[in-house]
Amino acid sequence: MRGGKTVWMGVGAALLIALQPLWAQELAQEATDQPVAAAPAPPAPALVHVLIHTSQGDIKLALEKERAPLTTANFLRYVDQKRFDGATFYRAVKLDDEGRYGLVQGGLKGDPKKILKPVKHEAPFKTGLSNVNGAVSMARGAPGTAASDFFIVVGDLVSLDGKPDSDDPGYAVFGHVAEGMDVVKQIMESPRALDAPDPAMKGQMIAAPLKIQSVRRVD
Repeated sequence: MRGGKTVWMGVGAALLIALQPLWAQELAQEATDQPVAAAPAPPAPALVHVLIHTSQGDIKLALEKERAPLTTANFLRYVDQKRFDGATFYRAVKLDDEGRYGLVQGGLKGDPKKILKPVKHEAPFKTGLSNVNGAVSMARGAPGTAASDFFIVVGDLVSLDGKPDSDDPGYAVFGHVAEGMDVVKQIMESPRALDAPDPAMKGQMIAAPLKIQSVRRVD
């Protein structure tokens, strides 16, 4: 019996040793089959939505209050004080015959009764925003002179982003069109006036500027 028991224990031990690699494989397979928890996604940037109401249709904007806080706050001053009511889309730049690239510009055109203090310039290469299709940016002369007037980009016009360490700080993007790009493209096709107050804008001024009836927050 002692000899038999020894043999049985020897066989059992050998079987146990032989099965260990199989157990290890099964455990490894089970571990592989377990779903891996995905890393939490970074929070989406906070947006403020406003609705531009016109007789041609509505344009909903999503404004970047975190990435472009100064420019967004400036725009919202005009919205909250209802200063955009009665403003117009007055300029349309079409860069190709098919209308794939261009911009439409609106605002108060320097109305001294409604214009507020200009906003400090927020360059695209600092905010991380870009003048791509649907982007909303501030119109300006020199950097730091933007007040009420803004433009909406049609197509990707990243040349408007400017470059760091250069004399071109770009145009400050502060949001994008969430709904209503079809309305923007209709405005871009508006008939043009023969003359323009600035010769450089000849052929770009809308003959019958489209009135902005209201601009309101919709959050």
